[in-house]
Amino acid sequence: VQLQASGGGSVQAGGSLRLSCASSGSIFSSGTMGWFRQAPGKEREFVAVIRWSGTSTHYAGSVKGRFATSRDKAKNTVYLQMNSLKPEDTAVYYCAASNSRVILSALANEEMYDYWGHGTQVTVSS
Repeated sequence: VQLQASGGGSVQAGGSLRLSCASSGSIFSSGTMGWFRQAPGKEREFVAVIRWSGTSTHYAGSVKGRFATSRDKAKNTVYLQMNSLKPEDTAVYYCAASNSRVILSALANEEMYDYWGHGTQVTVSS
């Protein structure tokens, strides 16, 4: 099973980007999909998570109201729409899949994830 994140790039502050995460396998049939990011010199941090079976989502406080995650079952793809981007959003963004059915807030812990994709760089300039 492979996850492939794409859609990163360079934008100015206030701009938008949409990241995609496609799976080559069937891991999307249950469980959850998460987004994490890692800025230079910092630890990887949780961004957002979505249940594959429904529309339940959970966001980090730093992105709530600006970012939105969604999924397209037919395409086995999860999206992260990022609006009102700030320079502090600059990071490598990763998608990850978890087979766990715990509450969404618990999935802010990266150890709960079974599969990880390669990251995609997002750079926001001021």
